[in-house]
Amino acid sequence: MSEESEQAASEPSVVDGVDLADLVERARSEDVSLTGPGGLLSHITKTVLESALTAELDDHLGYEKGDPAGRGAANQRNGRSQKTVHTDVGSVRIDIPRDRNGSFDPQIVPKHARRIEGFDESVISLYAKGLTTGEIQKHLSEIYDVDVSRELISKITDKVVAEMNEWQVRPLDRVYPVVLIDAIFVKIRDRQVANRPIYVAVGVTLAGQREVLGLWAGTGGEGAKHWAGVLTELRNRGVEDVMIVCCDGPKGLPEAINATWPLADIQQCVVHLIRSSLKYSSRKYWSQITTEPKTIYTAPTVEAAQAAFDEFATTWEDRYPAMVATWRNSWEQFIPFLKFPAPIRKLVYTTNAIESLNSRFRHAARRRGHFPNEQAALKVLYLVIRNPIKNRPNITGKVAGWKDILNTLAMFYGDRITEN
Repeated sequence: MSEESEQAASEPSVVDGVDLADLVERARSEDVSLTGPGGLLSHITKTVLESALTAELDDHLGYEKGDPAGRGAANQRNGRSQKTVHTDVGSVRIDIPRDRNGSFDPQIVPKHARRIEGFDESVISLYAKGLTTGEIQKHLSEIYDVDVSRELISKITDKVVAEMNEWQVRPLDRVYPVVLIDAIFVKIRDRQVANRPIYVAVGVTLAGQREVLGLWAGTGGEGAKHWAGVLTELRNRGVEDVMIVCCDGPKGLPEAINATWPLADIQQCVVHLIRSSLKYSSRKYWSQITTEPKTIYTAPTVEAAQAAFDEFATTWEDRYPAMVATWRNSWEQFIPFLKFPAPIRKLVYTTNAIESLNSRFRHAARRRGHFPNEQAALKVLYLVIRNPIKNRPNITGKVAGWKDILNTLAMFYGDRITEN
């Protein structure tokens, strides 16, 4: 057996537990590209490409290497030739299998093709999942035998900065029935490493689609003054009216919201109130404390809610005065919830939609320890939005049961909904 044949025989037909021959067959039957964004082979690498080419030659010849059915066949394998293909992260030298008749015309890497697209998106996807440039470099080297510098990986991910900047200033809808706002804290180095807030706003459109309206890096604590600037920017980008703003923000935030959208109802997140209650109480009472407020937030009227809260306060104020004070201090922001019909209550009961996004932000930020600057932080968080996690709900998906909610909003807010 020749040296080339021995090398070919030792090369894998399975990569990362995936049968390449099966991938080729699926791609052909489903008319799906093997390369490029969204393709079956999202990580274009030396190992994957060579294994895929081997599988394609098997299909062309009609038998696999070593199969007795190939003995005496008119067309046989005839070693390999080398070819350099250029990817977005540099050149990769690959071995392309040949047949004796010269009739093999590979489709994965066409005969005269010198560039394979899709590597950039693979690197960006890994970056969005929280891997650092060093970890991506190691991953590509160990798994795919592709050597890429950390500087080049940074350049690839920096390509999204211009895209992010355009996204951040894009025009928005004139009306949003609901806007949810919150902040997440990440570590950013500015001379020294410090916790910095990243402000997040998610809107629900009149079509029931969730949309991340923007990301903003702040300084120091989560302040109403900075929120005022964020809300003003949203208005300047076209948001003229919001029916409900759901939040759990600092003192002064309601005034900032009403200064921006005077007709907006401001809703304190109910789940945040309950979580705050747990912060001031012993774990052994948590079950009781999370259950009892249900009579408050399911009350049919403000008066009934007040009576339920008075009973709750009587039970707990002596033991946990700070917990009861949290409810009292948030009461004016909580009671708008009670005037809403059931479909709207369900929509604004919690800011869980934005908290789900924040949990993905934290996952992406956790492995880095800290970001070198705020642009690096915003870039990673933007990529989390841009690259949804597979098999997890998309934050920008449609609200379930939206038609029922929209009809209720139209009855409740009248022309502010129906004329738009």
